[in-house]
Amino acid sequence: MNLRISTPNVLRLRGVVAAIALGAASVAAHAALFEDDEARRAVLDLRQRMEQSNQQQRDLAEQVNQLKRSLLDMNATVEQLRADLAKQRGLDEQLQRDVAEIQRKQKDTQQTVDDRLRRFEPQKVTLDGKEFMADPDETRQYGDAIGLLRRSDFAGAAAALASFQKRYPSSGYNESVLFWLGNAQYGKRDYREAINAFKGLLAASPDSPRAPEAMLSIANCQIELKDLKSARRTLDDLVKTYPQSEAAQAGRERLASLK
Repeated sequence: MNLRISTPNVLRLRGVVAAIALGAASVAAHAALFEDDEARRAVLDLRQRMEQSNQQQRDLAEQVNQLKRSLLDMNATVEQLRADLAKQRGLDEQLQRDVAEIQRKQKDTQQTVDDRLRRFEPQKVTLDGKEFMADPDETRQYGDAIGLLRRSDFAGAAAALASFQKRYPSSGYNESVLFWLGNAQYGKRDYREAINAFKGLLAASPDSPRAPEAMLSIANCQIELKDLKSARRTLDDLVKTYPQSEAAQAGRERLASLK
């Protein structure tokens, strides 16, 4: 069967086809336009994200730099503190040395003061069984005088002991001074002055341990003066007064030789 399409129909068909083609093209154009907008938005979004990331990196880098500066400042502070601490330790050590030196000087000064005070403060002395207080200078002068006597400097010892008596008339040494003064006078053959010294001892302290020797020494001086009568009387008194003493035994022997 043969279909025959009239010309008007053909024209209408072509118009329809063209319209369809035009609509399809329009749809495709709209679709392409939509895809471009999406792509642009995606690109813009990506750029925005990259800018945000770059900004975050810059912020992070700035924070890192600030942290580095803070660490450098902290290190500088720590080093300064260490230097200050070392300096303080040095000052403390120097202060300790200064304090130790001051204490040493103070101790030396105190010792010097104490030594000087002891030169003037009375000290306890024990002599011939007797205790008494004596000034250091008093003890020194007595010792110097006895030293002269020990060196057989009888004249020097006698002068020193006589000077001691005048300077210290109430000294606890005086009994011993009288005894040794008598011996010094005897050594220089000044028998009468020796007798006076020994008698001074007997008068001042008849209970002195030196009293028997003093009485025997008086007798010896009297013998040297050829006063035998007085010597025998002195020896008799010695034996009667101090019968148990060694001087009394020597006195008996001397008395026997005089008779």
